[in-house]
This record gives sequence, C-alpha cells and structure tokens, in this order.
Amino acid sequence: MKLIKFEIVTPERMVLQEQVQQVVAPTKAGEITVLPGHIPLVSSLQSGVIEVKNEKGEYEVMSVSGGFLEVLKDKVVVLADTAERAEELDEKRIEEARARAEESKKDIRTFDRERFASISAKMAKELARSKAAKRWRKLKNID
Repeated sequence: MKLIKFEIVTPERMVLQEQVQQVVAPTKAGEITVLPGHIPLVSSLQSGVIEVKNEKGEYEVMSVSGGFLEVLKDKVVVLADTAERAEELDEKRIEEARARAEESKKDIRTFDRERFASISAKMAKELARSKAAKRWRKLKNID
C-alpha cells in the first residue's frame, strides 16, 4: 500500500504529522481527495473539515478555518489559519460560540464591512468545528 506524508500546521502548533493513505480537504474550488501519486497542486482552503485515512485505515477528522494546501510528489502540507482535531473539540462550547456569533450578526445595519467579514469568518469556523465533531462521532460510533 502506498502512503504519503501528511502535515497540518497552524501558526501555534503542529496539529498532525503522519503517513496516510488519503487526504480529503475543503478547497475554495470544492472538496478534493488526494491519494499517493497525485499531481503537484497548491490551493487555498475554506473553512471546513479535513479527513485523513491513516496507514491503519482509521480516519482522523479535523476542522480548519482557511489556509493553504500544497501537494508535493510524496507529501501533503496544510498551512491552516486554525486547525483542531475533532477529539479535542467540545460541542457545547462550539454551539455557544456559534450562537454568540449569530447574535452579533443580528445588528448587521451597524457593521462596517470589516466587522461583518470577521463575524462571518467566526461563524464559518464554528460551523466547521461542529461538522468535524459530528463526523468524528459518527466514524467512532459515539452517540
């Protein structure tokens, strides 16, 4: 079985570094799957879920909120604005943060474009975190 080296890094830490069978990532052009032997590629990421299948065939799920994906001959590197492994996420805190962002959005008439973009980005991040946590629970049969 062929494997590729996978790294996901944020400005704060190395989130994951291991050999994997495949990587599924949310790019601005749509979701892509990278397998060993994929052509070289650089793409910007949107907020969403990254799913990797490790060498044992188990899935790792992470949320990301933007960044870049680079596919090299035998390596995939994600430079993410933020990234969290699904097992690190607290769904109650995610829902509270999403609700706060939604509440902030209600006063849209008083926002300038920068503030609106900031709130929209926070909402997208919390949605990605929620999706990652739910997907991880489903993969691990936790409910």
